[in-house]
Amino acid sequence: MTNRLQRLVRLGCLAAVVVAAAGPPPAARAEPVGELLTRLQGLYQQAEEAAEAYNAAEAALKARQAEQERLGSALGRARSSLDAERATAGRLAREQYQGVRAGGLSPYLRMLLSGDPQQALDQRRLAAREGARRAGVVARLERDRKQAGALADAARKALDAQQTLAARQKEAQKQVTGRLKEVERLLAGLTPAEIAGLGAREAAVTAGAQRQLVDSGRLPSRTTPPTAAGDAALRYAAAQLGKPYVWGAEGPASFDCSGLTSQAWEHAGRSIPRTSQEQWARLPRVPLDRLRPGDLVVYFPKATHVALYIGDGKVIQAPRPGARVKVSPIAANPLLGAVRPDPDGTPLARFTPPPLPEAAATGDDTGYDAETEPSASATSAR
Repeated sequence: MTNRLQRLVRLGCLAAVVVAAAGPPPAARAEPVGELLTRLQGLYQQAEEAAEAYNAAEAALKARQAEQERLGSALGRARSSLDAERATAGRLAREQYQGVRAGGLSPYLRMLLSGDPQQALDQRRLAAREGARRAGVVARLERDRKQAGALADAARKALDAQQTLAARQKEAQKQVTGRLKEVERLLAGLTPAEIAGLGAREAAVTAGAQRQLVDSGRLPSRTTPPTAAGDAALRYAAAQLGKPYVWGAEGPASFDCSGLTSQAWEHAGRSIPRTSQEQWARLPRVPLDRLRPGDLVVYFPKATHVALYIGDGKVIQAPRPGARVKVSPIAANPLLGAVRPDPDGTPLARFTPPPLPEAAATGDDTGYDAETEPSASATSAR
């Protein structure tokens, strides 16, 4: 599925290049660049929200599958124990029946008929022991029966939940595919002037937002050292520069935004949630003026985009379909806040940032604008 979407985005870009080479169509659309940018970002945002829903469903599905396996193993053990107790109960019943058939007397009757007090006392102890053994078998039989029934019920519920999550994941795939097809159609219809204008408009908006953020004093005045884990996460992310964005991807060949950040910290020895929304919701918050390398910067009101802070007002991110993992200004997208995966870590005494290639900052910076929606003409095909 992801390979198909990669081809889809490449086809859209190729179509745009073909249109650019051939020149504008006879009836070229005279749409302002700002409106085009809003439409394109709106479509990307819808694709990102659907992709994050897919990621959340996939993570929950993996957990359910693990739970299903655990319940299946426990149910198998419970049924084996139940079968063993049933076999023991059957054997005791046969022994009692065969003793009566052979004319034998029960321990209780032998105790009553005995003329020897000591023998009677011995028979009483034997009878009590035999009764306790049979009662224990019955009690274990009932316990194992209840346990097997409860585990079977839990396994059925886990399977139902798994099927629901699979359906949710399939719907999210459909949503992503639909939004990216709309992106393809929009890109294929652009004129050379519109293509150039979009790039210039994005670059100007990003530069202005970065200047405003730096001037506000909300960022650290200097880059402080990360923890050992933060340094490891940063170096992993830096090693992924230039790899393509693919929604739902967690490496090693491609990444989406939260796939990059979650894998970076996984390789640093700390597991964090898979999606940007869960990273924002479950990890400790940190003020922007206390950012250190390795912290995660979260964007947009719905927390639909995330990047990894590297210091000096910059982040490493997987921006959007058609783009590659790159270094971007921290203000390339509207900031929601920042979180720290290792709040209990001790900063390193010395820190040397990883070397970055010259082309690390080339390409699109902008991710997904959750506050803008495509115009009616862009959404009419839904």
